Amino acid sequence: YAICKATSGAMGGSASEEFLAVAAAGEDTFVRATEGDYAANVEAVVTPVPEEIDFTNLPAAQDHETPDSETIDTLVAWARAEGITIDGRQVEANDTLKCMMVKITQPGEEPALAGVLIPGGRALAPKRLEAALEPATFELATEEDFKENPFLVKGYVGPRGLNANGVKVYADPRVVSGSSWITGADAKNRHVVGLVAGRDFQVEQFVEASEIHEGDPAPEGQGTLTLKRGIELGHIFQLGRKYTEAFDVRILDENGKRAIPTMGSYGIGVSRMMAVLAEQRHDEKGLNWPLDVAPYQVHVAVANKDEEATKAGNALVGALDKAGVEVLFDDRPKVSPGVKFKDAELLGMPFCAILGRSFKDGIIELRIRGGETFEVKSDDIVDELLQRLGRK
Repeated sequence: YAICKATSGAMGGSASEEFLAVAAAGEDTFVRATEGDYAANVEAVVTPVPEEIDFTNLPAAQDHETPDSETIDTLVAWARAEGITIDGRQVEANDTLKCMMVKITQPGEEPALAGVLIPGGRALAPKRLEAALEPATFELATEEDFKENPFLVKGYVGPRGLNANGVKVYADPRVVSGSSWITGADAKNRHVVGLVAGRDFQVEQFVEASEIHEGDPAPEGQGTLTLKRGIELGHIFQLGRKYTEAFDVRILDENGKRAIPTMGSYGIGVSRMMAVLAEQRHDEKGLNWPLDVAPYQVHVAVANKDEEATKAGNALVGALDKAGVEVLFDDRPKVSPGVKFKDAELLGMPFCAILGRSFKDGIIELRIRGGETFEVKSDDIVDELLQRLGRK
């Protein structure tokens, strides 16, 4: 199977490993680098940080009237209509800066208002922000929060206003010192152009909060990122003392002294493995179970209404069972041979022994799922199957 190990180091000091099976219908999104062996789930991707920019000669920020520009699209449209350029080119969404208002709750503390700055061309990625803030939790600010804090003007919040009102500012790693942005001016229908990080506003903490895009730079210079879907088969969280210290957990060690425990979490998704097998081992006819994990190794189907065929089918099942082979026996008397054949393909056991028309000539049809079909003498079928199963 195409198995990808996704490693994480974005857990605030702890580390984790997830084991993913590539599957288009998977519930998890992960990335792979186009060069090298880097792979990670999206929560764990570390954004390559741009170099800081010397802002000594950058022009001062300017406030502008920006009627009806509460969204990134309308703000970009306004900037282009006004002829505003960035390094000689038209303004794009990623030249603007979103200021997402959240409430962050640290263990044992009350929720605190905070702002999260991300480039305007990206959306907030809740899972990435959750991973970056652990063990703290967050929720989006509500209408009530905006009403209780008049300096928050919805659609026009900017980092200057947050700094001035003592609200902690988190930011995407791309918001490096010297980077210049178009962002809210903390007043209705007003934005500021050329607001420079490190000069006009300060960031207290950088966090991985933005969604990952196809083609983003991969960490460690390994090309760019491609997005894939996968099914999480298992994980290992090397939590260390992150949570035990945060929640002041103490135990008595082997010497009877109080100590801080070290944590780890390990899990395998047994039921998910079946989903992976279904995704990766099937064809247009149905499932195709690998021999080692098949629910039954042999599917015996009596596709002949002759009483002797039924007796022979029972005898074959008994002989295989005695030899320790797991057998699925289809002896339904009122079901047509065609239906039995289709059901056998759909269920996908590795071997299917069919007692059909040829049985009157002492022949049993042996079908290998996804492979060839053989005619085997009825007296030899048990030995043939045991040999193919490695039991002889």
